[in-house]
Amino acid sequence: MRLNKYLAQSIGISRREADEYISLGRVQIISGEVARVAILGAQLLEDETVLVDGEKVVASGLVYLAMNKPVGYLSSRRSQGDVPTLYELLPERFRTLKTVGRLDRDSSGLILLTNDGDFAQRMTHPKYSKTKIYEVILDHDLAPLHQQMIADFGIELEDGRSQLGLEVGKNRKYWTVTMHEGRNRQIRRTFSALGYEVKELHRTQFGKYQLGGLKPGEVQEVPLVT
Repeated sequence: MRLNKYLAQSIGISRREADEYISLGRVQIISGEVARVAILGAQLLEDETVLVDGEKVVASGLVYLAMNKPVGYLSSRRSQGDVPTLYELLPERFRTLKTVGRLDRDSSGLILLTNDGDFAQRMTHPKYSKTKIYEVILDHDLAPLHQQMIADFGIELEDGRSQLGLEVGKNRKYWTVTMHEGRNRQIRRTFSALGYEVKELHRTQFGKYQLGGLKPGEVQEVPLVT
C-alpha cells in the first residue's frame, strides 16, 4: 500500500496532507530494527511500522459516523474553559475520529465524523459543492425585501458574497436554508448583516446524509456515500 494512503486511512487526514507530513520529514518507516525517514511515493510493506512525530501509527478500518450534535458542545477536541466538546458524547472507540467540517457551539444537528481523510476532503472542499440544509429560527420576521436580497442577489460579507436558498416555514421567523458553502458562521453572519439574530440553527442534511431520527447526542455508523 502507498504510504500516503495508509496514513490517510489510519489517522484521518487527506492524502495531500499525508504527503505534506512526509515532505516535512515527520514520517518514519521501521523495517526490522532499521528506521528510515520516509520519502514521497513510498510503498509500505506488511511487516513495516510507521511513526508520525515519533508516535506509532496503528492501522484501522475506515469509519463513517453521523451524530446529532446538541447545542452547547464544541466541534473540536479541545474544550474552551468549561464548554464541553462533542467528543465527550462519543463512545471511546470513536474518539480518534475527526469531524467533517464544523457546527458552532450554538448550533445543533447533523455532523459527520470519520478517519477517512479523502472523504472529509470531498465533503468539505468548495469545488465539490455539497448541499447543506438547515432549519433556522430568527428573532423577528424576515422582510420580503431581505428574503429577495439573500436568495436572489446575495449579501456581501467580509469574506465574500453569501447567497442562500430560503424556504419559509410556519411563519416568517422560521426558514429552511440551503447552502453549498461552509464558511465560518456564514448563515448567522448573513442574517446579522441585515439586522436579524439567528436564535436557533439546526442542520438536517449534509450532502446525501440526512439526520433522520437521531436524537440529540446520539451517534450512528453510516455507509460511505459520496
